[in-house]
Amino acid sequence: MSLFSGVRVIGFDADDTLWSNEPYFRDAEEKFCDLMETWLPRHSAQRELFATEIDNLKLYGYGIKAFMLSMIETALRIGGDTLPSDAVARIIEIGRSQLELPVILLEGVEETLQNLYGRYRLVVVTKGDLLDQERKLEKSGLAGYFHHIEIVSEKRASDYQKLLRHLDVNPNEFLMIGNSLKSDILPVLELGCLGVHVPFHTTWEHEQVDVIVSDPGFRQADEIKQILTWL
Repeated sequence: MSLFSGVRVIGFDADDTLWSNEPYFRDAEEKFCDLMETWLPRHSAQRELFATEIDNLKLYGYGIKAFMLSMIETALRIGGDTLPSDAVARIIEIGRSQLELPVILLEGVEETLQNLYGRYRLVVVTKGDLLDQERKLEKSGLAGYFHHIEIVSEKRASDYQKLLRHLDVNPNEFLMIGNSLKSDILPVLELGCLGVHVPFHTTWEHEQVDVIVSDPGFRQADEIKQILTWL
């Protein structure tokens, strides 16, 4: 029997699995570093911003609004009294422009969903800001493929366990597909679910893990539509 023969429900991460997201954050980070060049070299400004983001996760969570607040806090700390009066307004504009960017589907995503729709219950499991994630899903044109949308503040094994109970599905019947080993794959494998890692060309530093996954329920795909050969 195939590893995935018992799958009833397939979960998809959203950002950098269904559509491109991380490059937008890196572009915003570059613009922030441009603003900070008077005070710090680019790599130092990047490190300061990252440290602020991580420190603020427990308060603000993930997403563009949290990123914007961390940029403002970092700029005020770096620039102090010498920060120009319009700097905060410029940072807010960087964040607002992110919220208005187009949603660009990754190659093979819609073909894959079209093939799986009706054969499995498809769900989105994503973390981030509720309004922003809902906006991206609506803009993507993909909402109609999904039985359920789950937007969470974190993706821990306990969060996936709650989702399994809500969907009334056993761990061995649930397959999770995503670009982050840390958030999308390792927690579900811990529960006895199945996981397919589809790497994206860039990954936020906080999501990077240096592990070799040997779990029998794990597969890595070069592209998302490769899962169609396994299901």
